[in-house]
Amino acid sequence: YGEFQTFQHYFKQINLRMSVSPEVASKCLVIPDKSGYDTSMFNIPVKYANFLEKILIPNGLVKDRTHKLAVDILGTLPSECKGLVVLCVLKGGYKFCSELVDAMEKFICSSDINMSIKVEFIRLKSYHNVSSTGEIQVIGLSDLSVLQGKHVLIVEDIVDTGMTMTKALKLINQYTPASVQCASLLLKRTDKSCGYIPEFIGFSCPDEFVLGYGLDYNEFFRDLPHIGVINKEGIEHFKEH
Repeated sequence: YGEFQTFQHYFKQINLRMSVSPEVASKCLVIPDKSGYDTSMFNIPVKYANFLEKILIPNGLVKDRTHKLAVDILGTLPSECKGLVVLCVLKGGYKFCSELVDAMEKFICSSDINMSIKVEFIRLKSYHNVSSTGEIQVIGLSDLSVLQGKHVLIVEDIVDTGMTMTKALKLINQYTPASVQCASLLLKRTDKSCGYIPEFIGFSCPDEFVLGYGLDYNEFFRDLPHIGVINKEGIEHFKEH
């Protein structure tokens, strides 16, 4: 029986890796399909207790992974880099960005790195009309030309199809930054993906309705400390009326 379980686990791992490209698997922690934890094992705000199917990624794991990303990001910057411009994509990215920047600054203080970090808060808005389809507008940074010659890091909560980030990168690169990279807490495994893969990824997650740790459903669940999956009752209870 024990050998059978080992054999079964082996094939589960093969099936998991078949759904994740080697590039993605090398960049992040892969959360398997149909995985998760019983909500009763965690401290969850009362207002959400009956509306979660499971906890997908506990808060402690999110933070530990974020701290490792902070070190990885700093390690990619050239030694002559004296400043990094972080573009935090609101609203969902604020918790991840705060934890990430705090971890980078602590690492800088404890090492011989001579560099400052400047944070700007932006929103990426898609708009469609008769003359333009699928274009991206960056809201919050009035003059993108300030990015010229700068090292830029875009911080996002989740990359789903990747189309919005692809277009945003195309727009930002028009202003000739010294470098531009993206760090996303989550990369969703979906057949709707355009193929875009961020430089830095916290977790590869299943194609489920994830929320918490800044991610929302109609502005609810942002304050959930963990990343969870909403249940049918939650979708109905918190839907817009």
